[in-house]
Amino acid sequence: MIKKSLILLGAALSTACAFAANPYTATVHLSEDENGAMAYLVNYDTSQKVDSVMVDENAAVFTGNIDEAIVVRLIIDGQRMAQFFLEPGNIDVDVAKRSVSGGKYNELNNELTAKTNEIGKRFESAGTDAEKEAVLTEYYALLKDEMMKNLGNPLGYLLFLQQAYNMEPDELTKFVDENPSLKSSERVRKLIIANERKAATQPGSMYADFSVTNEGVTHHLSDLVGKGKYVLVDFWASWCGPCRREMPTIKALYNKYHEAGLEVLGVAVWDEVANTMQAVKELELPWTIWANGQTEPTDVYGISGIPCIILFGPDGTILVRDKQGEELTAVVEEILTPVLLKR
Repeated sequence: MIKKSLILLGAALSTACAFAANPYTATVHLSEDENGAMAYLVNYDTSQKVDSVMVDENAAVFTGNIDEAIVVRLIIDGQRMAQFFLEPGNIDVDVAKRSVSGGKYNELNNELTAKTNEIGKRFESAGTDAEKEAVLTEYYALLKDEMMKNLGNPLGYLLFLQQAYNMEPDELTKFVDENPSLKSSERVRKLIIANERKAATQPGSMYADFSVTNEGVTHHLSDLVGKGKYVLVDFWASWCGPCRREMPTIKALYNKYHEAGLEVLGVAVWDEVANTMQAVKELELPWTIWANGQTEPTDVYGISGIPCIILFGPDGTILVRDKQGEELTAVVEEILTPVLLKR
């Protein structure tokens, strides 16, 4: 009886130790503006909430246990504030300084960042195009080498994703088949599907419909596209810096060609409705905005990064996709200037 009790006690202690063996404390330093707000840690791969806490005294302190290290995003009031590795031990995150310390993978990432920063300085100081090209080659070789060395862990996963968005569909599928550890990733699975849908919605293809519902009202892309007008659709989010920087280009096109029949539609994705509408006011956007698009529009068009801008022809054919800045202006003007001259 005593022996059995000792065995059971030993098993219980072993289980307790196993559970307590992976505790984490992640202290995130913030500003006074965030005090009283709820802070969330979201799994970067699955988008599921991992932990939450109220910000107090300019900090969010997350504590718990974790089976294995994962990449997480810190989100406050719908805004993406930071990204780091949540892993056993004490982790310190300073949002203002964009610094993360503590934990094996955070430190490995810091070491890699130091190396890439040094390469970046050499790129800036390179005197000739040939020298710059050589530094770039070194940079990409470093990232690839670090990715391959770490493919079985969260750092390698993150490095892979940074490169995967530039891979062709066949190249991505082949790489994942050769490295099966990636197949368990939800984000990688979605990326493969996104590449297939992106390939199916290239210029020359007919539009694919989607719907957006906000405050009980549902809009369909087919309400606007394929109705005899040129329609430029901007997939964007309030927190997206590149999206905001693209707005002057879209405004210039809207002002020049709206009277000639160009419609512009902003579809807010991956964003909180309140933040979307606040950005609309700040940016003084004069065109129609559909808030609360979330993931359906981007899933349909295989969009893995924003802004994504698509120009549809009067019959709904996709004419231009994935162009920005001067390149977007040039192709849109080439298409619409003849239309403007006919009016």
